[in-house]
Amino acid sequence: MRVISILKSENYFDLKGKVVLVTGAGNGLGKGYAKIFAESGCLVACAGRNLEADQETAREIQSENGTARGFYVDVTDLPSIERMVAQVLEVYGRIDVLVNNAGMEVVAPFLEVTPENYDKIADVNQKGLYFVAQAVARAMMPTGGGKIINIGSLGSFIGLEESSVYCATKGAVIQLSKTMALELAKHNIQVNAIAPGYFVTPMTQPFYDDKTHRSWIESRIPLGRWGTVSDLAGPVIFLASKASDYITGQTVIVDGGWLAG
Repeated sequence: MRVISILKSENYFDLKGKVVLVTGAGNGLGKGYAKIFAESGCLVACAGRNLEADQETAREIQSENGTARGFYVDVTDLPSIERMVAQVLEVYGRIDVLVNNAGMEVVAPFLEVTPENYDKIADVNQKGLYFVAQAVARAMMPTGGGKIINIGSLGSFIGLEESSVYCATKGAVIQLSKTMALELAKHNIQVNAIAPGYFVTPMTQPFYDDKTHRSWIESRIPLGRWGTVSDLAGPVIFLASKASDYITGQTVIVDGGWLAG
């Protein structure tokens, strides 16, 4: 009996030559995503509000013989989003993958959250993510489609004290990803989300430095440690590649097992 190979000779995880836009690429996990894609042979657009940091990420990639450019974007400003997308298209000609990563947090008890801080968080985590995805989806349509990866959080699924607005906006990311997936499927754009657990980033550094808080966090993670950028390489490459062509509207949780307990 002859066995027919389903995969044949095609590499379903090959991303070489793909143009990947990463927002919030100047530090933290955004910088990690940018480097993951550069190491996979992609052309990377490193975008964010701190242009110097974005350009530094690009320089680090270039120093390792990768291809990257830094771009300024303020995701709370819609004209800035449009300019950034136009600039990426001018440089690279297309956008194949969006990692919608820009995010922020202002830690405060629920009863002390101000309207100013509410707007500051929601404008980045929810409204900004929404309109970056919209602008990029429009850019993907004429070139045959693409992949949009929205970045959620453990806070998309559980409540975290003193992070009420953050959790609300990250919960919205999951629902938005589902709706986008339904509407963009006809354009061959797959939309999924990644929900990281606890990773050491500038945003989570205070929790890591607080021994009591750090101990509590680590006690909740079955794998017993905080995540590293390399723990996200597999999921993000999978969702950006041909291997996930029949997957859309889903969330991959990368939390060391936290939500399993």
